[in-house]
Formats: sequence, structure tokens, C-alpha cells
Amino acid sequence: MRPGDIHWVELSPAGGHEQVGRRPAIVLQDHAYAGALPLVIVVPLTGATAASRFAGTLLLVPTAENGLRQESVALVFQVRALDRRDLGERLGAVGEAALAEIHSLLDRLMGRATKM
Repeated sequence: MRPGDIHWVELSPAGGHEQVGRRPAIVLQDHAYAGALPLVIVVPLTGATAASRFAGTLLLVPTAENGLRQESVALVFQVRALDRRDLGERLGAVGEAALAEIHSLLDRLMGRATKM
């Protein structure tokens, strides 16, 4: 498992507007550094492309590399820790440019960057 890998995940019900259910998610966590942790940090994806109008999102198009079947939106503003047991089959991976954009969006969400 590497940062940028896309896996099927099972997101438990939470509350409010959090994503739930079976869906793809992008792994952010570096296994070499944090492989012993029982949780893994992921960004959930949604097929509701209208969500791309929100801050902290990235539109992804299907490619052979990422394994997505439809346009999807990475909900970076919903980054979460997930029990490793809820991490399923690997679909593919996002490229370096998309992963860099996700990191940039995280910086902006956390107030670490002012670029808009």
C-alpha cells in the first residue's frame, strides 16, 4: 500500500454529511512510515460530480492507471482515518500530479497555504 493507491473501502455511518458505504478511496498514508498503525488515512471518492463545486475537492477522470469506472470527485475535505479491516481490493492509483494536488488542497484546508 502506497500513497495514491485507490482501494474499495467500507465507510461506517457517522453523522451529518460524511460519506458512508462502499466506495473507492485514495490512500494518503505512507506504509513504510506508518504500516504498524491499525488505521489508514484515506480520502473518500464520490460519483456525484456536482460535489466538485466545493472547496477541497478534485475531479478525477477514469484511466487505466486509476481503475475508476466513472468520473469521481476526491472529497479531500472529508479526509479520515479508517480501520485497516475496512480497506478492500486495490483498484489502481492516482498519478503524481493528482497526489500533489491533493496535498496542496490539504494544506489549503489546514491554513498552511494561501494559494487559491
